[in-house]
Amino acid sequence: MPFSEEIDTSLQRKSALLRSFERLLDPIGNEDLQALAARSAAMTRRQFGRTMRLFAPLYLSNECINSCVYCGFSRENAIQRVTLEVDQVEAEARHLAGEGFRNILLVAGEHPKFVSGDYLQQCVGRLRGFVPGISIEVAPMEVDAYRPIVEAGAEGLVVYQETYHRGTYAGMHLHGPKKDFGWRLDCAGRGHEAGFRRIGIGALFGLWHWRDEALALAAHLEYLQRACWRSQLTVSLPRLRPAAGEFEPKHPLPDRDFIQLLCALRVTFPTVGIVLSTREPAVLRDVVATLGVTMMSAGSHTEPGGYTGQGREAVHLTVKGKPLASTGGGSATEQFSISDVRSAPDIGIALENLGLEPVWKDWDAGILGAA
Repeated sequence: MPFSEEIDTSLQRKSALLRSFERLLDPIGNEDLQALAARSAAMTRRQFGRTMRLFAPLYLSNECINSCVYCGFSRENAIQRVTLEVDQVEAEARHLAGEGFRNILLVAGEHPKFVSGDYLQQCVGRLRGFVPGISIEVAPMEVDAYRPIVEAGAEGLVVYQETYHRGTYAGMHLHGPKKDFGWRLDCAGRGHEAGFRRIGIGALFGLWHWRDEALALAAHLEYLQRACWRSQLTVSLPRLRPAAGEFEPKHPLPDRDFIQLLCALRVTFPTVGIVLSTREPAVLRDVVATLGVTMMSAGSHTEPGGYTGQGREAVHLTVKGKPLASTGGGSATEQFSISDVRSAPDIGIALENLGLEPVWKDWDAGILGAA
């Protein structure tokens, strides 16, 4: 049974695991929070050692047909848009490889005219010779559409539900295929069936009450551990950042509660990877790096061509989905502003100063060949 048909029952009946997780989210004093953090840190070291996997997002396109009120790429926003050619994607990826990255996440707005399965397959095929770890974060697809991308060399699929609260979901996604709550919710299961080695999920905190979102996210993880056991699972806790459209979150997640949530997830799901992006400020990232995080982005850009300036000659202004005259020479608009602006080498040094080992590569398809 797909998770979209189980989620309501799961949240009503609550397994023993979910009840235990829910108790960890109750308001606590400083001493109890410190104890939870220490427990989380010890469990992370036991399961993952003193390592931190690093990756970089590579944005392919900011074209989008969805109207999502919180997103900088929303169709409604008058922004500078572009879709990179495959050669330009390769140039961006080679720049990242030169900085040491061997794990790259390909990200794109949801627009089938510009970002098709064939286009993604070509991008992955072009990069696989020098980037062993390639994941995608794109519009949800059918199983048969994912399979050629996996065969081309993609190992990971990332898809965030954004919010698990149905009413809020409907209010945030006004037009476009992303309006379908269930279709998006079941995407991780389709990715597992298609053969992705890694599956990443998450909620975008700030759209609804954080404890409710966290409980639903935990229920999703519990389901995936049972149903998608062949894939490694990761979870991300992105918080809303400033973006085009100037959306203001009504339910912000404060830093202290963010730390409690992160540690509660680690204690409840000891083998699940926890991802932390450059949405978060450097100071906070350094604090939580030793508490439960296992994977970080570094030196990130959230606009197509952000690393090398690729595609600038084709940048064009789009208003409510209608492209206007090209404004070539400018930069494409970012999805959101990052907070940790340190370079990848600087973040690597910071991790080493914290007693952690930055891991730039942890997977190669040759391992399977040797086996």
